[in-house]
Amino acid sequence: MSQSHQQPALSKCPGCEEPLDAGDLFCGACGYDLSAVPARPGDRPTMAITVPPAGAAAPAAEAVRWPAAAETDSSDVPAPVHRPADLPGTDSGGRPLTGPEHGQQPVPEPTGGPGPVSAAGPVGGAESSAVPVRHDDRAAQDGAEHAGDFALAAPDPRTAEHAAAAPAAPAAGAKVCVACRSGRVDPDGYCENCGHAQPRERDHMEQELGSVAAVSDRGLRHHRNEDSFAVSSTALPDGSPAVVAIVCDGVSSASRPDEASAAAASAANESLLESLPRGTHPQQAMHEAIVAASEAVNALAQEPAGAMEHDAHRHQNAPACTLVGAIMAGELLIVGWVGDSRVYWVPEDRTQPTARLTEDDSWAAQMVAAGLMNEAEAYADERAHAITGWLGADAYELEPHTAAFKPDRPGLVVVCTDGLWNYAESAEEMAAAVPADAQQHPLRAAQVLVGHALDGGGHDNVTVALVPFAVRPQGAGSACETV
Repeated sequence: MSQSHQQPALSKCPGCEEPLDAGDLFCGACGYDLSAVPARPGDRPTMAITVPPAGAAAPAAEAVRWPAAAETDSSDVPAPVHRPADLPGTDSGGRPLTGPEHGQQPVPEPTGGPGPVSAAGPVGGAESSAVPVRHDDRAAQDGAEHAGDFALAAPDPRTAEHAAAAPAAPAAGAKVCVACRSGRVDPDGYCENCGHAQPRERDHMEQELGSVAAVSDRGLRHHRNEDSFAVSSTALPDGSPAVVAIVCDGVSSASRPDEASAAAASAANESLLESLPRGTHPQQAMHEAIVAASEAVNALAQEPAGAMEHDAHRHQNAPACTLVGAIMAGELLIVGWVGDSRVYWVPEDRTQPTARLTEDDSWAAQMVAAGLMNEAEAYADERAHAITGWLGADAYELEPHTAAFKPDRPGLVVVCTDGLWNYAESAEEMAAAVPADAQQHPLRAAQVLVGHALDGGGHDNVTVALVPFAVRPQGAGSACETV
């Protein structure tokens, strides 16, 4: 037998909630089609509000009606209400959301007769056992150590496993960034963590070897350090020690001056370490070392394989540098130089006279030697530091200068580039800049002298090597021979 469809009685419009009169087919306010509203179902899902103690029969739970959903679907029918357990899904790790690790209890099949099942468990049938539910205070279930802490659907970001990856610690021996102090420096000189450009190794160099020490710094105006040095020690054939200090200054107007100074310092040092133990006289050994340094610098300008013809004039701006060195061997102090780097003698007893042991290969020195200017006038001229002697393929003629001294009192040998002596030009000014304890602490004294140049403006690269000279006083005067 067919039955006619009865329109459900509504007191308010489902669309605008305006009051309705009995028998209305459309809402007078918004025009909602009341005939499209389905009849309410005769049964509704139920939910257990209380949980009986284990073993006790669960009393019949009062049915609770779910409120109508505020949203409607595309046919203007109120959307059904879903429980969380009704919706499938996975967490960020790909695990189902319905497992107990996500805060939901499994819903067992009812053991009694059929009855409605809720998120809390079966409630129909007298034989159904009580199903535990999650309480707000987890401590009641899992112990005090978990109080107030629910399992997360996604991994806990606070744990080390899922924390943001920190910069990997640099391997042992790897350079560490000077800016962030944690990132590794790549071969290009930049930090892999923060991208900060690192200072080059030659920007500041220090070395201490027994009683000799040297410091080199880029200065405050140059973009790179074009100075270089070498300090070493060896033994003479009789077993007595020999100490070597070489300082080179790259010619900035030439190409690759930093390479020229490094090559010259290394070649001169190696030459001395090879000739002195063989018994070569220290002054002759110094001469040979300067020649070896010159050849090393000249080699930098040699034509590379496959060079183009337009490189035929490469010697006009070949790599070039100056050189100055000192050897302390036995009772002798040997100095050698080409260019305008200098050697100063500062006696331990500062009441004794100081001295400059080298003569510059420069325009100013030539003017003074020719009697055309006095020293003050010559070095005040803008052409004063134009050098007339250097090491390089474009040098007019190599003229190594060497001199041998036999000091009669202990003192300090200061070997330096013009980056230092520009701020302490005379022997007296240099002696005043040298710390009083320089013979006992040469490295610290070299650092002080470099600081003196930086405090004065640091217009050039600064390099200084200090060689303490200890002898027994043998009376006034000293032997000197210049070649």
